[in-house]
Amino acid sequence: MNILRRHPANPKLLQYADRPLVLLCATEHYGSVMNRPFNFRKYLADAAEKKQTLTRLFLLFRELQSAMNPYSPCKPESTDYISPFERSGPGDALDGLPRYDLARWNPEFFERLHAFMSLAEERGIMVEVVLFSHSYSEEVWSLNPLHPANNLNGLPAMPWHAYTTRRNERLFDFQRRYLRKIVTELNRYGNIIYEICNEPGGNFPYAENTPPSEEVDEWMEALLTDLRGIEAKLPNQHLVAGQQAFKYILPGETDVLKDVHQFCEASFERIGFDIVNMHPLSNMWHRGVNYDLGRFMRGELRLRALRDYCLAMYRENKPLNLDEDNAASRFTDAFGWTIHRKRAWTSLFCGAHYDVIDFSINKHFETGTAESNASFRNWMKILSETIHAIDLVRARPDVSFITRTPPETCASALVIDGEIHHIYLADAREKDDLLAGNPIEGSLVVNLPAHPQQIRFVSPVTGKTIGEATTPGGDGAVIRLPSFQHDQLIEIHSNRQTL
Repeated sequence: MNILRRHPANPKLLQYADRPLVLLCATEHYGSVMNRPFNFRKYLADAAEKKQTLTRLFLLFRELQSAMNPYSPCKPESTDYISPFERSGPGDALDGLPRYDLARWNPEFFERLHAFMSLAEERGIMVEVVLFSHSYSEEVWSLNPLHPANNLNGLPAMPWHAYTTRRNERLFDFQRRYLRKIVTELNRYGNIIYEICNEPGGNFPYAENTPPSEEVDEWMEALLTDLRGIEAKLPNQHLVAGQQAFKYILPGETDVLKDVHQFCEASFERIGFDIVNMHPLSNMWHRGVNYDLGRFMRGELRLRALRDYCLAMYRENKPLNLDEDNAASRFTDAFGWTIHRKRAWTSLFCGAHYDVIDFSINKHFETGTAESNASFRNWMKILSETIHAIDLVRARPDVSFITRTPPETCASALVIDGEIHHIYLADAREKDDLLAGNPIEGSLVVNLPAHPQQIRFVSPVTGKTIGEATTPGGDGAVIRLPSFQHDQLIEIHSNRQTL
């Protein structure tokens, strides 16, 4: 049986069916199973055709649409929402439909779940199964079947921020029971990555007695221990991804002045995740260095910071997955899609994995729109084909050999044994720069082995060769670039036979 694993020869990679794998996904917003009208068969067929290697799947959490966060399959109407628990009543939940019975599993949910998992496994798509999520507000918490007013199981009243703690042991018992059911049901599938909690957070400033992020981490670790213990007695053991809880504010702060503070050291060093999921934000911290990766859905590119962050994470001991990048995902047009194309290529060429929400996918639009297919979804297919054609087991991210690029660009690169160089070069100018997106001309200056090199220039938009050249190699080799707009791939291969 094929089980997703970290690659034994390059632990920053994954391995599935004896092949190296990079996680790459432009996906719907995780509601494939919970949203009854969503045709996941169409979605998975298209995702496989687009060479996407990952999809995330929320099993319980329902989200609310907002002015900044568009409608998606993870925001189903109450009449369309399929819960793991039966809605049997008596009495009504807060959405006006029958209350849930947390002691009774919903056959419709598990029938859809197994159908989805079986199809994804057949098509070689990895599934990040998300068990819980941060609740964000009382309004979102009011949608959850585990909210005391939504079920008939006698849970005491509790605020939204207590949901991701152990403060109520009766609630925690139901959470553990649900986790055991899901993990046991899905053990037969090899294409799984579990995530305990999406975007865990603590230190909320606007309510009394809110948990610190460390308390949320303790709740996650307890559930992670449960998951490991359950699977230890089952045939298959799966990878677990996650991130330590972010902090709304730091000690001494009095208000949220910018994005939440997301640290990562505990995710790599202490918490027993196999893969570190990080949701890119404008206030990321790593070993005392702050990285601005762009504010949520504001259309900020921040390409150099993203490159530097990924390279810093590559020095850690676990794979990094930039999970749910939402820098510009609500812009379902060339502007937003180009930002995410650049961020996806940069992330993968710096040794990370990458997931972005494609909001062109929705119920009744499970394969996206004509516009997204003609551009963004096809671009992601080209990236997947490109990255998986590289000898990933031997490739390592390295930009030290690049000594000069056109000033408006950002370069990232994968290098194989110092002989094969794959360079991704992108326009790094932000949207407020009037010249952003204008054609770029100039040269690369690179240090190469001192023998002839063959060069190929490729368009990330079409995947086609747009030019070829040679260079004698050596330090300070100058490579004249074909004029390009937004980005270009430069492949340099040693040509020793001409010596």
